[in-house]
Amino acid sequence: MRRLTSQKKLENQRPGYAFVAPVVIMMAGLLVYPMLYGLYISFFNTNLVSRWNFVGLKYYIEAFTDPEFYSSVLLTLEFMVLVVAGHFIIGFYLATQLNKAFRGRIGYRIIFMLPWFFPEAVVALLFTWILNPMYGIMNSILNSLGLISTNVSWLGSQELAFPTVVAVCIWKGFPLVMTMILAGLQTIPSELYEAAEIDGVGKFAQLRYITIPSLKPILKTVLILDCVWWFKQYTLVYTMTAGGPGTATSLISLSVYGTAFNDLRFGKGAAWGILVFFICYLINILLKAVIKDDD
Repeated sequence: MRRLTSQKKLENQRPGYAFVAPVVIMMAGLLVYPMLYGLYISFFNTNLVSRWNFVGLKYYIEAFTDPEFYSSVLLTLEFMVLVVAGHFIIGFYLATQLNKAFRGRIGYRIIFMLPWFFPEAVVALLFTWILNPMYGIMNSILNSLGLISTNVSWLGSQELAFPTVVAVCIWKGFPLVMTMILAGLQTIPSELYEAAEIDGVGKFAQLRYITIPSLKPILKTVLILDCVWWFKQYTLVYTMTAGGPGTATSLISLSVYGTAFNDLRFGKGAAWGILVFFICYLINILLKAVIKDDD
């Protein structure tokens, strides 16, 4: 009887498996296979054409003693922390303002979402033009306001390139955080705030004991996604500075690309890429451990 029941259950599930199978196969081809192939070539000193010398764990061991790897990872962590912090500060403030009832609220929501809609390459090229030291509009505005006397090379200066790239990435990414927090705010019952006001609870206390606890699951999810996304950021930084000047903006993703496609050391680049994957996984585990959901 149980056998007949299980067979009937399996037959009922077959259409579902048939519908899911194409997506599973596509995801395996686009994600699983490249990762496994990258893991495979990380054990070889190879140019993918004529050189396939097995080196085992050599590149993994070297990474832990390579100053370039450490400096790139530390710079990327600094970049990630600054960008994500900017996203949450701006996103949280705008979300709380856009959650209020005022005329034209929908229009402002659309305007503040625009940076997220633009492709990263378009944003990078746009700001490269805006920040150009010769004809960029940024220098023209600052000159007209009397804030600078000579044109500034925003992306060509060792001191200014990194904070400039961070500012552009904050502008590009804050709408996602803003939208997620705004969606969470709209799920909080207004009766909680009304009861708090009747009891004489101040705005800061309402934020601490009502808003943030209610948003905790959303904040944790967005924080993890944002950290992982910007730790592996490549397009914006490469298009704007290509890691320069010098190594001022040489994030780990750019180092991996340069090692593989400029130096043609695909094995080493693949090993570094696998290590980046595990770093992102550790960031995920660490954030989940720090931000625990209350029962």
